[in-house]
Amino acid sequence: MQRISLVLIGIVLLSSPIHAVDIPAALTDQEFWRIVTEFSEPGGVFQPEFMSNEDSSQFVIPTLKQTTRSGGVYIGVGPEQNFTYVAAIHPRIAFIVDIRRDNMLEHLMYKALFELSADRADFISRLFSRKRPTALDANSSVDALFNAYQSAETDPALYEENLVDVLNQIVTKHGFHVSESDKGGIASLMDTFCEAGPYALRGTGDKNLTYALSMTATDLTGTHQSYLASEENFKFVRDLQKRNLIIPLVGDFAGPKTIVSIGNYLQDHGATVDVFYASNVERYLWEQGDHGKQFYANAKMLPLNTSSTFIRSVTSDISRRLGIGLPVGAANWRSFLSPMSDSLKAFAEGRVHSYREMFEIVR
Repeated sequence: MQRISLVLIGIVLLSSPIHAVDIPAALTDQEFWRIVTEFSEPGGVFQPEFMSNEDSSQFVIPTLKQTTRSGGVYIGVGPEQNFTYVAAIHPRIAFIVDIRRDNMLEHLMYKALFELSADRADFISRLFSRKRPTALDANSSVDALFNAYQSAETDPALYEENLVDVLNQIVTKHGFHVSESDKGGIASLMDTFCEAGPYALRGTGDKNLTYALSMTATDLTGTHQSYLASEENFKFVRDLQKRNLIIPLVGDFAGPKTIVSIGNYLQDHGATVDVFYASNVERYLWEQGDHGKQFYANAKMLPLNTSSTFIRSVTSDISRRLGIGLPVGAANWRSFLSPMSDSLKAFAEGRVHSYREMFEIVR
């Protein structure tokens, strides 16, 4: 994003009211599950993705913190990278939209693990089914946390215990009506995390970025920004999870229901979208004919403010092909910010007919 755009966004934020004040401070289990079921669409097919493979995701966070007021609305796609953005901007509510039903199940798994875990060390122990090493506490650095788990071995008994606890949390405590197939999907996800561990679990197609490396990565100033970088980051996400305010949905960005339903909900509560993390989903939408156009038509239904921002990510090959370039320190991806209004205005004016044209407008 150009420097002048960031300055203007900052000026607007200083004079704008706090967003999402009519969003409830917490959702009941019944309301949470109603939104999950009623806003969701039938699941679609896309490559499995247990974790993010974007090595530049933290690079935009310092600017994002400067240009986004806390207490707003976040929309995102994919698994755990959303927690890092949520920890950075402190929204009042977050919606995670992904075409894969397994992503929704993974977020239910995460929800249970956040709620069951006292701190980051406990969370990592439960997520990867490894006994908690001694000498870890709330003051441990993120590097120390993952270094301690590097030699920890898989614990089958702990896996079985964790699986029972997670399913009890979802089904018994919250009363969410997941099917037997969904329970099997959650068990499969937990088994994958258990077998791989934090130093072997990788995003699809990525040979370098492991979960541990992603969590211990930094922005371009060398500052750790992941959701496990500090106890403060972890506790903010855990608190939202406990209040049922991170809502995973099954939905197609170009589908007829999910994005529109979020828009209607926000309109009803006098809230506007502050950040929409779209990753590189638009690339696939534009490859599917009119799906790119339909996504912008859906996004137009979202209530926005003058500082509403897309977080977009592109792979290095696409970045070079589009003439965008890569920032220092990014090996495989570029993440960047752009005002949502620019893309929607260009679409409304008939200036966007392809992924390339979209980048020519916003870069």
